[in-house]
Amino acid sequence: MKHLELHIIQSVPVACLNRDDLNSPKTAVFGGVQRARVSSQSWKRAIREMAKEIDSEEKNGLFNGDRTRRLVYTLQKRLVEKGMDKKVSVAIAEQVADIVETLDSKVDSEGFKKIKTVMFFSKAEYDAIAEAIYQSEDVQNSAGALFTAINGLESLEAEIKSCKDKDNGEKLKKQKENLTKDRDKALKAMNKILDKGAIAKTIKSAQLKDAADIALFGRMVANDPSLKVDGASMFSHILSTHRADNEIDFFAAVDELNKDETGAAMTSTLEFNSATYYRFAALNLDDLANADHLGDAVFEDGTEDRTIETRKKVVKTFIKSTIQAIPSARKTTMNANTLPDYVLGVVREKGHPIQLVNAFENPVRSSGNGFAVESINRMNREYADLQNTWGIESVFSKAIVKDRLKDQIHENLGKVETCLLDELIEGMVNHVI
Repeated sequence: MKHLELHIIQSVPVACLNRDDLNSPKTAVFGGVQRARVSSQSWKRAIREMAKEIDSEEKNGLFNGDRTRRLVYTLQKRLVEKGMDKKVSVAIAEQVADIVETLDSKVDSEGFKKIKTVMFFSKAEYDAIAEAIYQSEDVQNSAGALFTAINGLESLEAEIKSCKDKDNGEKLKKQKENLTKDRDKALKAMNKILDKGAIAKTIKSAQLKDAADIALFGRMVANDPSLKVDGASMFSHILSTHRADNEIDFFAAVDELNKDETGAAMTSTLEFNSATYYRFAALNLDDLANADHLGDAVFEDGTEDRTIETRKKVVKTFIKSTIQAIPSARKTTMNANTLPDYVLGVVREKGHPIQLVNAFENPVRSSGNGFAVESINRMNREYADLQNTWGIESVFSKAIVKDRLKDQIHENLGKVETCLLDELIEGMVNHVI
């Protein structure tokens, strides 16, 4: 497996980057002591959001995936843009949503049904489904019957409400029953046309050319495993390199208009911690280049879409956002935005990604100079140890180091050269296949 690795040491001050069900900062025991922990999912979301931002600024249009339960809303919007009636579009979108994922009976604030689990889809995939539906003669015929039934039912319901004649009211109700049967019959016919296989084939035809986020981070579809995408990226849970205990912040709020009492109008507590973290991320470059992700495409007319330049842009964005992103929890009350103290970038031609977290199995202890320098030194020694012990080879390895730390870690850098961010990114991107 050809892959790249990022090993990051980052110090974060007072924060609650990722909380558990009790609203406390997450922790884990490693090496027999409690560590501060941030789940991979939490940091991944921050990376995805930054990747979208970078992609938007550079106008590449490569990160257009959205995770949402509002599949019905999004698809009906595409169908309406094609010129289909809105009510019919909603009915068709609900059918598709129930095929791809289970439809929930609950609706959103705009009255659209949602699916039960969050789904990751790209704009191109929505467009492919909408186009296939719009071009299908069978769907159009069923849509026509559905349109007649839906509008007829609306008119009858209005008549029934205003009707004061009992006999005429009974006739109208009978007509309503017949139209309801017609509507259900049209929906059933539509459901046969929009079967699981046809929808899956349509979605897959779109590939992931505008959805690098899906290719990188993956997609799970319980109803149809054929739509599952294994993410090309890999992340570990982030652990502090040292023992870390959660602390409690007691705070009080004053009622500024209260003239009758002294003291606080409200008191409460929040938990927080501060830590120097080891972060690890990897990217499977072989996976990224295959047909299910961002591989080259050969079309029916024999033309080819060579996308190595696209993959290079994606990898560049991935590296930059992985290095710079940070979870935004409590960003207005405990703004903990920092940049890494140290980043080691590695590219390997074979093997699987290997963490350097065992450098901290014996927790770092403060010597009066903080944790960052000793954490970096230990990580570099672990990297050299793995090379010497197991013969692990790399085709690229360079590191970014804060200027003020260079002298203190120089002796433990070994064969690793230091560089600036742009040089690290370009060096790693050059190995994209």
